Amino acid sequence: MLVSAKEMLDKAKAGKYAVGQFNINNLEWTKAILQTAQELNSPVILGVSEGAGKYMCGFNTITGMVKGMIETLNITVPVALHLDHGSYDAALKAMDDGFSSVMFDGSHYGIEENIEKTKEIIRIASEKGVSVEAEVGAIGGEEDGVIGGGEVADPEECKMIADLGVDMLAAGIGNIHGVYPENWQGLNFDVLAKIQEKTGTMPLVLHGGTGIPAEMVKKAISLGVSKVNVNTECQLAFSAAVRKYIEEGKDLQGKGFDPRKLLAPGVEAIKETVKEKMELFGSVGKA
Repeated sequence: MLVSAKEMLDKAKAGKYAVGQFNINNLEWTKAILQTAQELNSPVILGVSEGAGKYMCGFNTITGMVKGMIETLNITVPVALHLDHGSYDAALKAMDDGFSSVMFDGSHYGIEENIEKTKEIIRIASEKGVSVEAEVGAIGGEEDGVIGGGEVADPEECKMIADLGVDMLAAGIGNIHGVYPENWQGLNFDVLAKIQEKTGTMPLVLHGGTGIPAEMVKKAISLGVSKVNVNTECQLAFSAAVRKYIEEGKDLQGKGFDPRKLLAPGVEAIKETVKEKMELFGSVGKA
């Protein structure tokens, strides 16, 4: 059964660990993440960007696939299906189509308009039992066409958005989507500590989890981060494993061209990556 992300993140915040959001891109991705979560008895959030939503034939198709897998694979750990970096219209559509959690990314609006739109999303979501994530201070890099400059959020603005009643808050603290450049300055823990001070028990979200050194991730969790988003790392692991299979000529041996065989090494690589992250975030055994 799909659940809102609220309860799992509130428990994570209280227990000083984080739940991983792993973005899904197709059936193999989804299956690998769900099986790993079940194996490790960890709660999990499946993230879907708007671009991935279109690629997978719409939010309703994704909801059907995920619910079907939960039933068929006998997944008993808490699973949230979450819209990642959603526009206002996409957030409404995802809720209509059965997502259990949405992120409304209003960070490109002025704070007043961001607040108005966030309030409306919260009102509708609360009627449906859907959890809501909001963002303050655009996260750097590009996430399916949504480009952010890696800003550092204003703790006062974070408090304003948190006070609206969102369930989790993504605050820019120098983190970026994608691969981190050589000259990256690292996470701004002073700002994170101030945001934590202003937002109290609100679970904070760290986007761009790929490439942040493990010690920094652990420190961010100790300062109130309860959800860490991972996407690029799974993509890199998947593509490297599939490339190796093809370069070794295994697709030319017997029925090695069968997509189920061709993609299998990639699936195993995703599982390995998800397992590493769940261990790092401290969510193993917390379902």
